[in-house]
Amino acid sequence: MAVTGAERGSLTTAVRAASFLVFFVWFALTVLCAAGAPRASSEERATAQPSVAACRPADFRVVLDVGHTPEVPGAISAHGIPEYVFNMRLAADVKDALVKAGFARTVLLLTDTAPPRGLFERAASANRLDADLFIAIHHDSVPDYLLQTWEYAGHEEHFNDSFPGYAIFISDENADRAGSLAFGHLLGKALQAQGLAYTPHYTLPLMRHRRRQLVDAAAGVYRYDALVVLQRTRMPAVLLEAGSIINRTEELAMATPERRSRISAAMVAAVSEFCASRAAARHDHRIRRVAVPRATMHRRYGAR
Repeated sequence: MAVTGAERGSLTTAVRAASFLVFFVWFALTVLCAAGAPRASSEERATAQPSVAACRPADFRVVLDVGHTPEVPGAISAHGIPEYVFNMRLAADVKDALVKAGFARTVLLLTDTAPPRGLFERAASANRLDADLFIAIHHDSVPDYLLQTWEYAGHEEHFNDSFPGYAIFISDENADRAGSLAFGHLLGKALQAQGLAYTPHYTLPLMRHRRRQLVDAAAGVYRYDALVVLQRTRMPAVLLEAGSIINRTEELAMATPERRSRISAAMVAAVSEFCASRAAARHDHRIRRVAVPRATMHRRYGAR
């Protein structure tokens, strides 16, 4: 049967009207369903979307450098014990605490090579390990001209009871000076949270050429550029003088598991927070690289 032009136009109009009616009904049903669906609260959304910037301890490598060697053991304590013994005990406890906290890639760095060559070897080893953080573990003393003499267990020993407390050192010549200072701050505040205080004596004129600049007075962080293990490492690096073993009272405390446990807890807290901050910084950097400002796009490609 032949269809006239008028009939064809009427048919087209009817089809369009029916299509519009179907679309309108579908749209209305979609809106009603969306309005009736329960909405997740902001807390539920936060729980459902874990932070992509969270610290991943299993991927974060800490190198714990045990200061000195058995043959060159560092300072001798007020009771005649080599510093190396204190360094080894504390570093081992810190490593155990970090591993238990999930930092399974933590490495205890030991060397038998005497300084100065051994210091360069330590930095080179940390660089080869591609560490995320380097921490040198030491215990403090004072210059020889500040030592006093006493007798202990039938032997003449040396002491100075004036300057208890920890000290943290960074080098401005480290490849990541900002990261070193940031971790030093976190570590100092974590030690203080454990009831420990830093020693201010490195700022005093009596230290002569060993006098250091206090770069973070809130946390007890000093600047010591020439420390090879801080200067030559390519990752954030600090040296911790955990306490004075030439101070007769503090030495006894430093020898206890309780003090080592407090320092270890501070280390775990500081490393965890530093790891999280580095993860967040990397995440923000990736976002900045991906997100191109609209004005930049306009200048680059012109208006569309």
